[in-house]
Amino acid sequence: MLTENLKLVQLPDMPMPGIIDDLTNQFRTLWYECDTTLPNLGPAYTPREQQAMENDLKRLLDRLLSELKHTAQTDPERKLMQQRISSTIETFARSSFGLDEKTFNVIRTYGFADIAVDFAHKSRRFDPKMTDEDIFQASRNVWSMNFMQALMGLPVQMTPSIFAYSMLYPLTDNYLDDPAISIETKKTFNRLFQQRLAGKEIQLANAYERTISSLVEMIEDQFERPRYTQVFDSLQAIHLAQAKSLNLLHKDASPYEMDILGICFEKGGTSVMADGCLVAGNLTPFQSEFMFFYGTFTQLMDDLEDVQQDLDNGLETVFSQTARHWPLDVVTNRTFHFANRLLQSLDSFAAPGTELFTDLLRRSFNPLLIAAAGSSSRLYTRTYLREIERHLPVRFAFLLDQRRRLERRHFSAISLVEAFTHQ
Repeated sequence: MLTENLKLVQLPDMPMPGIIDDLTNQFRTLWYECDTTLPNLGPAYTPREQQAMENDLKRLLDRLLSELKHTAQTDPERKLMQQRISSTIETFARSSFGLDEKTFNVIRTYGFADIAVDFAHKSRRFDPKMTDEDIFQASRNVWSMNFMQALMGLPVQMTPSIFAYSMLYPLTDNYLDDPAISIETKKTFNRLFQQRLAGKEIQLANAYERTISSLVEMIEDQFERPRYTQVFDSLQAIHLAQAKSLNLLHKDASPYEMDILGICFEKGGTSVMADGCLVAGNLTPFQSEFMFFYGTFTQLMDDLEDVQQDLDNGLETVFSQTARHWPLDVVTNRTFHFANRLLQSLDSFAAPGTELFTDLLRRSFNPLLIAAAGSSSRLYTRTYLREIERHLPVRFAFLLDQRRRLERRHFSAISLVEAFTHQ
């Protein structure tokens, strides 16, 4: 469990690269300290209970899909449709997680959904070429930063820096993934982007580079460089970590050939540290440590969800490298224990009044990990899958069937964003 008496607290003036190395080593060590046996996953469900829940959820999903078929023509029609969709989603959450009205009131008070809608409107105005997929990808980072605001007792709101940072990476990722742009041009852009993050003057060659520079300028307008050094140090740290992560495109690498866990932890940890800095300005050492810890877990979660895609693409992660030779049972057990250590640290970090919010996180972590494992069932032993499936309100087969059904209907979470943002 994290405490305020860590070595890092005594080193507030350590340069950011040293802090990142220290934290990466700390959580690498913690990872290997975690048990590899299956932990207590909470209540178990009988097959009859799972079947009843599946029937309820299917009806709710039918209702949601029916609503999304219709296009509202006027503002009153749109508001009524949005209310019906919100009601359906709340009913779904009550059924799936057992949430009560008090918890919903807390969630409504934070205004996460309203902020996501506001972000979608602003992102379309800023760049009309952004796709719905890009907007949804960026909105996930907005939610992460809103979560940090809540944990630190800050107003949960859209700030210039939250908007700018959440826009930066869909735009830069799309640029770097564009096959029509030469490798040399991409390398030149990466160097320019790093220099811009460092506050150096650069020659802007095109409209795209001017757009990226203007987003960095939004952050500079909110946070003065001399006063908020952590903000810009953290932005450079995540940029460097992403560059290192390119080395993970190395299919069949030996476990001793590169520090896969360290690279993944550095990428995830620096990403959420940047979130925290852009929310609060300068972080305390304890806050930095928690943000880094949270980032390592979210990176593990992402890698577990994407394990099949990473196997296909030759991307090395803790899960894809293991899956080439062994079942994922043991490494997933360790991830459960790692997540539990993070949840313990919430007690020391959460701001007063956020108890219901952090309780929601505690309820969510295990089901999300179990569902992620179930989506890659062929990579686990049958015995293991049967055991963890008991702790999910629905069966893996039901999740797979509904996912395929939604794909046939061309539905995704973007559809919900669309329903709330098109005017």
